[in-house]
Amino acid sequence: MTLAERLAAAMAETPVVDLLAGDMADEIAEPSSLTDAGVLVAITDRAAPGVILTQRTETLRRHAGQIAFPGGRADAEDADIVATALREAEEEIALPPAAVTVVGIADRYRTVTGYAVTPVIGIVPPDLPLIPAEAEVASVFEVPLAFLLDPANHVRASAHWRGQDRHFYEIMWNDRRIWGATAAMIVNLSRRLAAVPAWAVSSV
Repeated sequence: MTLAERLAAAMAETPVVDLLAGDMADEIAEPSSLTDAGVLVAITDRAAPGVILTQRTETLRRHAGQIAFPGGRADAEDADIVATALREAEEEIALPPAAVTVVGIADRYRTVTGYAVTPVIGIVPPDLPLIPAEAEVASVFEVPLAFLLDPANHVRASAHWRGQDRHFYEIMWNDRRIWGATAAMIVNLSRRLAAVPAWAVSSV
């Protein structure tokens, strides 16, 4: 059974706990008013799979310096949200769409900034020569999938924002702080895969 087949089977399982729907759900607009976006959760096909993440440049107007999956808003020319995620990954880190074996889509996450983000799960060959787009991406790095899926690494945190406390998850990988929507989507993926044996996603 390939890694893609194992992940596809795992994604079909019913989550054992509730999933996170979005940031500060009481302040988020109705789904019909949100802007669709797609991100690529690119999992490397190696003995110990990893997940490819980016660090945004400090010059961006939004989410400067933050850790994110490659991705962005949907364009009218995109055939579907999978096409959005693949296009954005190619634009941001030069990841060829043809190199991605799409497993499926994960649970949509609504952000308080007005986006409905759909994670697209894909398997990619290890050690691709990825090139960050200078204007958007400061660096590209890989984090072990097993580390990201481990609930022990999902830390609840809070900050005062717009007059009230905002609660969110953060995941520390070395000196990288993964938080906000990216961490929430990782938490959701972890919860969805919680009933799946560790071997199913940890080896080829």
